[in-house]
Amino acid sequence: MKLRDELPVDHHLATVYRYGAAVCGLILLAFAALGFADALTPFDTAGDTVAGMTTNTTLSVISTVVGLALLVGAVIGGNFASTLNMTIGGLFVLSGFVHIFVLDRSVNILDFGMANVMFSFVMGLVIATFGMYGRVTSRLSHENPYWRGRHPEQAEHEAAAVRRLSEGPGPTVLPAGRTPGLAGRESHDG
Repeated sequence: MKLRDELPVDHHLATVYRYGAAVCGLILLAFAALGFADALTPFDTAGDTVAGMTTNTTLSVISTVVGLALLVGAVIGGNFASTLNMTIGGLFVLSGFVHIFVLDRSVNILDFGMANVMFSFVMGLVIATFGMYGRVTSRLSHENPYWRGRHPEQAEHEAAAVRRLSEGPGPTVLPAGRTPGLAGRESHDG
């Protein structure tokens, strides 16, 4: 069984995935554009700052690629955007952990500072949250398309019960001489 076979194709949550990917992608592209505007050398670790974070051309290129990937996910939407958001969010958090250990060392080729690490953690959690919204919880509502996709038999049973209720009760046959009374109770004429 493949994960994509269990996921619903079109539902109202796709809007959340699209907007989340688009907003985060635009933020990353803005950061990249500001980094390119400073025309830094590719692996410069001198500590030039953009929006309070240190950057260099390599970090700007990576930010551009990831920002464009998120925008592509926003255009495609649906489960692709959700999965992409969760993946990129996880990679941002992982990047934060890696770079916290290389601060002030020669292997810090992206010139990360503590502000960059915090940004990685926060942006990663925001992006991942947009991807997981409505998909990951221990108690999905039964109206949730992911719950219905994972429990098709029970979902069909519940849908059939709702259809029966919406059709209302069939005509009631009462014995001769009896008519329905007030408040749905039978009364006897007689």
